[in-house]
Amino acid sequence: MEGAGYRVVFEKGGVYLHTSAKKHQDPDSLIAGVIRVVEKDNDVLLHWAPVEEAGDSTQIFFSKKDTSGGDSCTSEEEPTFDPGYEPDWAVISTVRPRHRHSEPTRGAEPSSPRGSWAFSVSLGELKSIRRSKPGLSWAYLVLVTQAGGSLPALHFHRGGTRALLRVLSRYLLLARCPAHSSPQDSRLYLVFPHDSSALSNSFHHLQLFDQDSSNVVSRFFQDPYSTTFSSFSRVTNFFRGALQPHQEGASPDLPPAPDDEPEPGFEVISCVELGPRPAVERAPPVTEEEWARRMGPEGRLQQVPELKARIFSGGLSPSLRREAWKFLLGYLSWEGSAEEHKAHVRKKTDEYFRMKLQWKSVSPEQERRNSLLRGYRSLIERDVSRTDRNNKFYEGPENPGLGLLNDILLTYCMYHFDLGYVQGMSDLLSPILYVTQNEVDAFWCFCGFMELVHGNFEESQETMKRQLGQLLLLLRVLDPPLCDFLDSQDSGSLCFCFRWLLIWFKREFPFPDVLRLWEVLWTGLPGPNLHLLVACAILDMERDTLMLSGFGSNEILKHINELTMKLSVEDVLTRAEALYRQLTACRELPHNVQEILGLAPPAEPQSPSPPASPLPLSPTRAPPAPPPPADTVPQPDSSLEILPEEEEEEECADS
Repeated sequence: MEGAGYRVVFEKGGVYLHTSAKKHQDPDSLIAGVIRVVEKDNDVLLHWAPVEEAGDSTQIFFSKKDTSGGDSCTSEEEPTFDPGYEPDWAVISTVRPRHRHSEPTRGAEPSSPRGSWAFSVSLGELKSIRRSKPGLSWAYLVLVTQAGGSLPALHFHRGGTRALLRVLSRYLLLARCPAHSSPQDSRLYLVFPHDSSALSNSFHHLQLFDQDSSNVVSRFFQDPYSTTFSSFSRVTNFFRGALQPHQEGASPDLPPAPDDEPEPGFEVISCVELGPRPAVERAPPVTEEEWARRMGPEGRLQQVPELKARIFSGGLSPSLRREAWKFLLGYLSWEGSAEEHKAHVRKKTDEYFRMKLQWKSVSPEQERRNSLLRGYRSLIERDVSRTDRNNKFYEGPENPGLGLLNDILLTYCMYHFDLGYVQGMSDLLSPILYVTQNEVDAFWCFCGFMELVHGNFEESQETMKRQLGQLLLLLRVLDPPLCDFLDSQDSGSLCFCFRWLLIWFKREFPFPDVLRLWEVLWTGLPGPNLHLLVACAILDMERDTLMLSGFGSNEILKHINELTMKLSVEDVLTRAEALYRQLTACRELPHNVQEILGLAPPAEPQSPSPPASPLPLSPTRAPPAPPPPADTVPQPDSSLEILPEEEEEEECADS
């Protein structure tokens, strides 16, 4: 059965077709077969084929649940009953399946009339799966294709529907209507692509931040409350609309919902059963003595993987950060010797000052004709004037640290012309300059950090959309009830996490805790998206407060924003690592979640086909904001805070 490009990942016998609609089935109307899920080339197929009958089929027809082992269902499978009455849904398909060339199967003869019932369908062609009501007859599944036709109902005489759905969930996203919307719809699973980019593409359809996404970052910084609040209705309407079955071309077996029926919500079913969450203990920080013990005779670090693991589990002592951060951010090579590092620093110093001279040498007359540079300078000066001013390193009106922030950010505009400066970058540079206390070192370390997060600041916001989608997938697997609650409060898009992901929790933790959090994240351990698990950990810590307090979307936003400076970074990191271990211990983790955690390579794209979503927004940058009036009063550093309580009702009314 297995060969090059062909692998059977699931097989279940005792799956019958009932070809008669009579209450009491004639043995001749039963066709025994085997259902398989097959990976073939770049596709995944659901394949059913009949098997040669052996013995009296009536003995199989009236058999009870097999408790002797073998291919019988386990305790979680549906019991087998004598079908003494008509099931609650039609068991006979009125649409013949579209036959495809399939792999040879055991017992299937091409010339056999029963062999003509065999079918093979790509999972990508499925539109929905309806499951039978428990307790009536044998359990069955009815599969409906995108074309609107239904395949023959598959009756599982020896159980196995749950096992099949669990396997399908590795390749598909299954969304089930809640039971309160309709008893029949509650057994209907809608089928969607199951890949890491699916939700990212879906977010693109939203036009989440009006027609112009070029100033989305600025609006989240200046007024995150109203920006987020106004986005929820679009997200909620989008997901509800996407999950509703299309009325046009719908299967006659699926009755349309009444026009006056309220829109039901949907529960995304991952079919993942997580084990217990393991206990995790953080280690003490790496000290200068421990660092020195790992230094070789030529000043070359040894046992680098073990050293990174130590930094991940305990962080760095403050006195070691100035040196270690250069390695974590790629400014210095982990494999280089002391002499190689000195030569590299000399080279990068010359390179930095050459770029700095480019904007320093621009005359006032030239700058008047350079709106781009003038706009960057104005925006940087405004942001720097309110960045971490409560930190002693930056306090005071004539603080030299502010001048260094300004110069480094303007030089970065020369280094990365396409990206330039976007609001929020000063927040990322400030801790780096504080630690290195050197202009050149801070610049190149900042460039290394921006290599990790530059997508957060791109105009199209595709990276932020993808991360919000990935966060939603992780949270859905970890805590479906919390996701359902957020959905019910029009907060299921997790837009309130936008600021967390944008600047890596810079304004959620006290300044020293931010240093600890970032150095742990920079190790890249235990996977590439630990920051998403940090977000999950925070939501996990607040789940009872959110769910038991009866918060609406307004209160959820307010509560999340008020967590600022109240979180313990060690508690959050401990919980994030525990969540990672809990997920990785699951043997049936969906492939898209494995991709997010770095456990599996990204799925290869299918054969070229028309894009499922509009093309990305043009990368052309919008004209920079004009400089503020001279009499503008500098805004305080709390520009990311939500509106005061007395202003909330006014904003809600406007939205």
